[in-house]
Amino acid sequence: LSAIDYVQQLNDHGRRLRIHGLNLSLGYDFDPEWFACGASPLCVEVDRLVQSGVCVVTAAGNSGYGVVKTLHSGGSRTCLALTINDPGNAELAITVGSTHRDMPHTYGVSYFSSKGPTGDGRRKPDLIAPGERIVSCAAPGKAPVGVDWRTAYVEDSGTSMAAPHVSGAIAAFLSVRREFRGRPMAVKQIFLSAATDLHREPCFQGRGLLNLFQALQER
Repeated sequence: LSAIDYVQQLNDHGRRLRIHGLNLSLGYDFDPEWFACGASPLCVEVDRLVQSGVCVVTAAGNSGYGVVKTLHSGGSRTCLALTINDPGNAELAITVGSTHRDMPHTYGVSYFSSKGPTGDGRRKPDLIAPGERIVSCAAPGKAPVGVDWRTAYVEDSGTSMAAPHVSGAIAAFLSVRREFRGRPMAVKQIFLSAATDLHREPCFQGRGLLNLFQALQER
């Protein structure tokens, strides 16, 4: 919330855009006893930031695989629907699930990637992007022993690895299609329309796999 407020202040609440995009590779299970789905304070501020002209990309979450209890076999491991995390439940955010790094058409959506729909019945995630065994900057506590995490790179999996692919693609798109700066809903629609359908359940894959090349050609 503080980070979003900082962006709002830098952008003068949409009157002078300096930051055009925000990546939120984080998440937590929303509690329906506290807030309606998509109406938590974080989701509300994400939507408000989008309405001010900033593209916001969020991780769907890694809650898409777990155990259910059955009458005949006890606990069975399976994919779990209705597992989108906050702030991925925010209506206006581009919520990103994970797929295989090298062979998404073969392996489809990652087993751990949170599955939709949202708790109030909206289709999420919006897109999927590579999120398995991605080499990226280390977070505190994940660097090898004796290595400063601030300069380390590690291999990790999760929708937090997938979301930055979409954020980077949007940054590349806005560097070429400058007329879409400050128009996050138009950008979202373009990327959803340009996505490559992997022919999986929409509440698993959303509109499909990120496709920057196609997005650049959309009108």
